[in-house]
Amino acid sequence: MIKVLFVASEAAPFAKTGGLGEVIGSLPKELKKQGVDVRVILPKYSSITAEFTAQMTKKAALTVPVGWRRQYCGLYELEYQGITWYFIDNEYYFKRENLYGYYDEAERFAYFCRAVLKALPQLDFTPDIIHCHDWQTGPLAAMLKAQYRIRDEYSNIKTVFTIHNLMYQGIFPGDILGDLLGLPSSMFTADGLEFYGQVNFLKGGLAFCDSITTVSKSYAQEIQQPYFGEKLEGMLRKRHTDICGIINGIDYDVYNPTTDPDIYTNYTWRGTVKRLDNKLKLQAELRLPVGKHIPLIAIVSRLVSSKGLDLIAHVMEELLALDVQLVVLGTGEGQFESLFANAARRHPDKVSANITFSESLAHKIYAGSDLFLMPSRFEPCGIGQLIALRYGSIPVVREVGGLRDTIRPFNPETGEGTGFTFINYNAHDMLYAIEQAVSLYRSRGVWAKLVKNAMRADNSWRRSAAEYRDLYGRLTAQ
Repeated sequence: MIKVLFVASEAAPFAKTGGLGEVIGSLPKELKKQGVDVRVILPKYSSITAEFTAQMTKKAALTVPVGWRRQYCGLYELEYQGITWYFIDNEYYFKRENLYGYYDEAERFAYFCRAVLKALPQLDFTPDIIHCHDWQTGPLAAMLKAQYRIRDEYSNIKTVFTIHNLMYQGIFPGDILGDLLGLPSSMFTADGLEFYGQVNFLKGGLAFCDSITTVSKSYAQEIQQPYFGEKLEGMLRKRHTDICGIINGIDYDVYNPTTDPDIYTNYTWRGTVKRLDNKLKLQAELRLPVGKHIPLIAIVSRLVSSKGLDLIAHVMEELLALDVQLVVLGTGEGQFESLFANAARRHPDKVSANITFSESLAHKIYAGSDLFLMPSRFEPCGIGQLIALRYGSIPVVREVGGLRDTIRPFNPETGEGTGFTFINYNAHDMLYAIEQAVSLYRSRGVWAKLVKNAMRADNSWRRSAAEYRDLYGRLTAQ
């Protein structure tokens, strides 16, 4: 049995800010079903609830070097949903209100990477593969090579590095290479961690891992081009034979309209009439006019520029003139929070702007909306459109990254497809796709077929976990 240790900075349900947490919380369960002995190691954040911390057992106490400092490391273990989870405890680094966004991010995650490697002999588990996720774990492969590879218990470990979003790289002053990371100057090169005179954590993962994955096949190709490459396209092209795209899935136990306790009325793809009850009750809860014939468009997202929200800003009044309702849930950049809040003030009968985040309300919106709008400028994979499909909310997306790989344009003549798409990053191209969707919504029989297509699409982890399993097998056979 192949043994794999996931290393990540977040995972549901312990600590989650976005798609990374969703993936780390759900993929290991499917990998285990497919015969992989997978375990996960995370920081022990103070935000982890007492429900979980009370079940943790302490395995070891270590000292971890971080520059000239010697820092405490507690190693904890927890069994949850059939998976073994490990937690690195240090209150100085992880007892904070938020997961990210502090002045000492370089030190916090340099410590985390070193602590993971130093803790390995205490796990009673020697992995064949260490699978690192995103920039916070980027230096680990370099540390393994420079500091640990000569030891017998580390000598055969292979590394996989997954890019969940290339835009976030972890770029810090160059002098941390030796000070915090303890790495030799020979690694501070164009083929190593050096990035325009600074240290780039994510680039370290790309440079020193054995295999690179990212979260959709289209994104794996896109990031090798300048527009999407975030100044790393040269290195990615150089390692193109080591890169593969494996699409994300979602947890079908968590996102299941048949059993979901957060939605108003449970339903299946065979009984979508019951789905309408969710829409009417959502409209009432959000104080919108209640009416089954009004198309309800949803946005559940971080409100940031990469999500294509400037396109919506350009055509907001034209969009609302289509006799639709718009429900927004999320937080982010002030300009976009204001965009939707102001639209709700101008059109209280058409727009509900919920500038917050609520997992329960998100589920209600997926179950109650007719359309799910995701016009991203770039999108490595996207989780929202996958959840929307599961609940029968029809995606309107730009054909980019994982959106291109997961949404098939609907053809009314053949009855095939799962959503509506547009190609160019253009507000009126997006508006035209929405107009097509709204027009088709009036044809109730055709729309019912589309909703059933969406709900029957398989976006579970089954196929993608098999691709990861095969990748691990190839690496361990080398």
